[in-house]
Amino acid sequence: MSVFGHYRQPCSGRHGELRAVLLIAFNLYVKVCCVLYIHKKREGKLIAMGSLFSRQPAPLLGIDISSSSAKLVELSRARSGELLLERCAIEPLERGWITDGNIEKFDEVAEAVRRLVKKSGTRTKNVAMALPASAVITKKISLPDGMSEQELEVQVESEANQYIPFSLDEVSLDFCVIGPSSNSPGDVDVLIAASRREKVQDRQGLAEAAGLKPMVIDIEPHASRMAAGRLIERLPNQGNNALVALFEVGAMTTSMQILRDDEVLYDRDQAFGGAQLTQLIARQYGFSLEEAESKKRNGELPEDYASAVLKPFVQSMTQEVSRALQFFFTSTPHNRIDHILLAGGSAPLSGLSEAITQQTGFACSLANPFDGMEVGSGVRLKRMSREAPAYLTACGLAMRRFVS
Repeated sequence: MSVFGHYRQPCSGRHGELRAVLLIAFNLYVKVCCVLYIHKKREGKLIAMGSLFSRQPAPLLGIDISSSSAKLVELSRARSGELLLERCAIEPLERGWITDGNIEKFDEVAEAVRRLVKKSGTRTKNVAMALPASAVITKKISLPDGMSEQELEVQVESEANQYIPFSLDEVSLDFCVIGPSSNSPGDVDVLIAASRREKVQDRQGLAEAAGLKPMVIDIEPHASRMAAGRLIERLPNQGNNALVALFEVGAMTTSMQILRDDEVLYDRDQAFGGAQLTQLIARQYGFSLEEAESKKRNGELPEDYASAVLKPFVQSMTQEVSRALQFFFTSTPHNRIDHILLAGGSAPLSGLSEAITQQTGFACSLANPFDGMEVGSGVRLKRMSREAPAYLTACGLAMRRFVS
């Protein structure tokens, strides 16, 4: 993978020598992949923090922080050449600590990440984290071919003013030329990506407060697609030209990405997730929300839970999935998909994937990002298998270790 990076002076700020710079990676297999890398300025030169692109990649943790939990994955290469799952762990977060991707309780989340790292048993300090898609703006534009680097930079910053709703002094901004334009002969397509500097610094500061060294700040849907790509390759015909709907069921939101050959054709978020199940449990049995969430996680629910609460929730979740697909069908020339991948903390709920297949008529399976990997001796297999779909984004972040 070739990486095109450009340092932007507006990225300088309150964190001393550490500055955030948005890099954009592109190749034939991962069509467009935006990544924020943290760099250090030393003696006037930018030096990458770590050997992410070395032949023997430095260890790297993937940590995904959502509104309900923090997930950690660490991968290596087995002697067979296959990926090896060294460690995985989940640490719950209390309601309100993370809201819409924003860190509301910084100290509490940092302490939770410290507990997560300790629970995993890792000694690795380098970490890849991610921003929600809502925190990053991307735009593809066409510019004349043959422009110099300096000319491109000036033109991109001029174009960026049209698409970024805040001052360029407040953002980490970068671009890369991704190839000849298919719609404009003589031009090249250029991808612009930007995030508010404070969003990058929040994730960077969180990692540092937890005793970690931030190496990569990715974008959540890009990380989840990287992990899902391995699963799509295991579909018939290696997933070539297959339309795959990737659903990630979070606590508050269910996101859908329609993928074909590593390209995103359509995406949509639905305001529905595992928090609704917690509310149903609390209402049915008179629990507080905290009690309901704890009992849901630990499987300590009354005998009639499956019929009185779980079944209605599965029906509602199935309807949300079906509705999201209908939005895709009415917005595009497509009228069917080839496969549904179901990820997220609520994905393994009993009967959910079967109900989705029955409702939609399309094959649906759980997205286990560790499928086909070897597993280290320190991983608790039973628990890992049960929680695997929740690790999709964290696994994609951990896979950044092997991007080269």
